[in-house]
Amino acid sequence: MSVEKALSMVRNIGIMAHIDAGKTTTTERILYYTGKSHKMGEVHDGTAVMDWMEQEQERGITITAAATTCYWRDCKINLIDTPGHVDFTVEVERSLRVLDGAVAVFCGVGGVEPQSETVWRQADRYHTPRIAFVNKMDRVGADYWRCVEQISSKLHAVPAPTVIPVGAADSFAGVIDLVEEQYLQFDEASLGQEIVGTPVPDTFRAETSAARLTLLEKLADFDEDVMNKFLDDTYVTPQEMRRALRKATLERALVPVLCGSAFKNKGVQPLLDAIVDYLPSPLDVPPVDGVDAQGHALQRRADSKEKLAALVFKLQTDPYVGSMAYMRVYSGQLKIGDKVFNPGKKKQEKIAKIFRLHANKREEINSVEAGE
Repeated sequence: MSVEKALSMVRNIGIMAHIDAGKTTTTERILYYTGKSHKMGEVHDGTAVMDWMEQEQERGITITAAATTCYWRDCKINLIDTPGHVDFTVEVERSLRVLDGAVAVFCGVGGVEPQSETVWRQADRYHTPRIAFVNKMDRVGADYWRCVEQISSKLHAVPAPTVIPVGAADSFAGVIDLVEEQYLQFDEASLGQEIVGTPVPDTFRAETSAARLTLLEKLADFDEDVMNKFLDDTYVTPQEMRRALRKATLERALVPVLCGSAFKNKGVQPLLDAIVDYLPSPLDVPPVDGVDAQGHALQRRADSKEKLAALVFKLQTDPYVGSMAYMRVYSGQLKIGDKVFNPGKKKQEKIAKIFRLHANKREEINSVEAGE
């Protein structure tokens, strides 16, 4: 596989939300369905993989950003689960600085809440493309369309629902995929791993057609083929819709919106598909700006053949390995034993070890390349 092809299959994303929107539960389901975890961790009983600190397990909240890597449809997803509590919002800020895309999780009952607005503004500041996931559709009072409206009215974004829910609260049964025009149900016996796709039920056909038409109207502004077919009243294929959705998402003109219930194991795999289909790879983001040792302005793009350019976005002390630096590599390669220039200290430092993290677990690797 060529380097460019490999980079196109990388997603550096963060999960952000207001506290108690179900962000960490959503992340735990992502780890389970991608095969990274073989057992579902639960926030309420202190077994969430990503909430590994003792204080997090005691309080049932995320305090520090935790990183991991998983795979979906041959795509490498480098994921950071960020805190939702306002007191730890600096963790969100430093994470968004190095991410290419983000998933904003909203509570289907609470909708867009104060910290939702804060993290959204932080993502705006770093021009981060994002998709939205309306969670907790199994709860009494959950209202998908109210949340979609609030994304527009409170966050001043243009929501583009790509699924609609079938039922709500106790009757929440699954979602209808507007792109594929399929009713997706999630098998309870397999903890949602098996998905049954069937034609749209007659009772939802009118709502599905109207919602798909609204989505196509929005996409017509971003893709000429979609616009021509829409004006000619010709069928737009799922591939054409996904291409237009990706383009609009990368331009931050639209926000694809999905829904489900992470706790009830419903709707997470379509979210993973949306991460792969719509969020950017390192090749889709602009070159990073910086300066050389002499203070001259430079740009570096995601290319392992370029000189090294990396950013340390977090420092942490580990009782076993000492001081650890969380790093995003924008260009070049970093190998064990390399000497790199630290502009903050104005001196060279030697790379002793390199780890790929899974929450608080470490996998030692020999090198890391641009885009990770």
